[in-house]
Amino acid sequence: MSWNWNSHGLPFLPGYTFRDVTKSAFHRPQTLDYRNGYALPRRPTVGIGQDPLLSEQLIQQQLSELVFETPDLTYGSCDESLSEDFIPAHVALDKKVLRFFAYFQEDILYSPDEVYRVRPVVVYYYLEDDSMCFIEPMVENSGIPQGKRIKRQRLPKNEHGEYYQWKDLNLSMDLEVYGVKYHITQCDAFTKEFMESEGIILNEPEQMPTDPYSKLRKKPQPCYTTPSEFDRMHQFLTMDRKVLRFFALWDDTDSLYGETKPVTIHYYLVDDTVEVREVHEPNSGCDPFPVLMRRQRLPKKMKSETFPSCVLELSKDEVDEYYSPKDFQVGQTVKLLGRRFLLHDCDGFTKEYFQKNHPDMEIKPTEVSKKVDRTQERKKEVPPYNGFGSLEDSLQNCLSLIPEPPKKNVLKMLENDHKVLRYSARLDSQNPKDEGRRFVLSYFLSSDMISIFEKSTRNSGIIGGKFLEKTRVPKPGCPVENPEFYSPADFAIGATVEVFSHRFVLTNADRYVLSYLESNASQIPSQTLESLRKKLNVGTANNQPGDRND
Repeated sequence: MSWNWNSHGLPFLPGYTFRDVTKSAFHRPQTLDYRNGYALPRRPTVGIGQDPLLSEQLIQQQLSELVFETPDLTYGSCDESLSEDFIPAHVALDKKVLRFFAYFQEDILYSPDEVYRVRPVVVYYYLEDDSMCFIEPMVENSGIPQGKRIKRQRLPKNEHGEYYQWKDLNLSMDLEVYGVKYHITQCDAFTKEFMESEGIILNEPEQMPTDPYSKLRKKPQPCYTTPSEFDRMHQFLTMDRKVLRFFALWDDTDSLYGETKPVTIHYYLVDDTVEVREVHEPNSGCDPFPVLMRRQRLPKKMKSETFPSCVLELSKDEVDEYYSPKDFQVGQTVKLLGRRFLLHDCDGFTKEYFQKNHPDMEIKPTEVSKKVDRTQERKKEVPPYNGFGSLEDSLQNCLSLIPEPPKKNVLKMLENDHKVLRYSARLDSQNPKDEGRRFVLSYFLSSDMISIFEKSTRNSGIIGGKFLEKTRVPKPGCPVENPEFYSPADFAIGATVEVFSHRFVLTNADRYVLSYLESNASQIPSQTLESLRKKLNVGTANNQPGDRND
């Protein structure tokens, strides 16, 4: 019998509660139990005062419900509809942007030419995070900082903490952002299709108003100035980037250690300025100063001969006449700022200009004796190979002060990677101790390198191992400047390969060697293929390159 004192209506206060004298277990019971590695709630046990038959009946009822629900759990209910996969907004709306075209009016203060200015902007609305960005198109020579006006961010709608949504945007409406009122006029095709698909009816689009100041700038301004005798604007528009080029010799023999130096004279037709550039020659012993005389207008005749031009700067009032294209005639000497220049030739454009504008002037190019460059006639001699490193690496030290690694054929390395041709070889030597030595010669197709491995022979007194590191082996007698290296076409059975003064005789090869050479039979001599076929047909099927088969 269980004691339930709450049924007597006593308050739950100290002195009104009684402990259960029949209780003997005071531990905290476990609520979970492990079945097949899974934590499951424990089934309630039959307590004191409970009917064991009733609890067993409840357990049997639960088991029967599970049995009846098994087909639905296994095959699913027929009434259940297939649930669609959830796609988050940043995936479904990724790279989907609404684009609106708008403008705002900027008031211009203290300007007699304009009252306000219309500045167009492009509004981008990013659907993935409801952010907006305002971009003002760049206008050339506007003098206004343009570009990104408002960076991408969520824009506040009002002072209550709400933000602009795509539902708040429409055509022919005002959008106030940070105190500036933007008027939306148009949108692109994707924005129109998206808004109509969401059930929003767009207003009629409007035309972008024209800026009154820009319209005023397009009108030609009335000009009441008296036209000058010479139109500088016409000269700029017709002669811009047109330059006469003369090849001349500067006679500087009057100065100490002076000599005759080649120069180039440029006459700019756009503003009648002259520039003299010195032609720098290598190993001439002169500093490379390209500009001998800066670009300027050269006075030809002064109004006053007593003007101290060496002290004061010249102005238009002191100069009576400047140099013109007529003063530069090929074949004659011209004096510029006290220096004598012999014009001996000119370029093709200069000849066409004189034939068209000054046909009375004759152009007679003169031949000038050129200095013989002894350094160019001398041929570079490549020193003999010293044996250190490869031929290509050693040759780079002779070609440049800071040697660079030789270039490699990357395509060949990728196609022939891990492709190796192996041959058996013996050492051709007069020493009787070398008679029993056997080697494996490996040819790497990716880099055309050769490595030699010596087999260890018992009681021979010679330690086997690596005989030659991977390197490119040149043929004997080839020049150092253009060496010729060994290739698979040279490796026939019985052929002699000389590797750095060591002679090796090939005795056998892999079957892969024969299959590879047959696939490239057009590049391989027939004698090499016949020797390999003959040797491999005589050998056994398990013949290896290290086996001796004489």
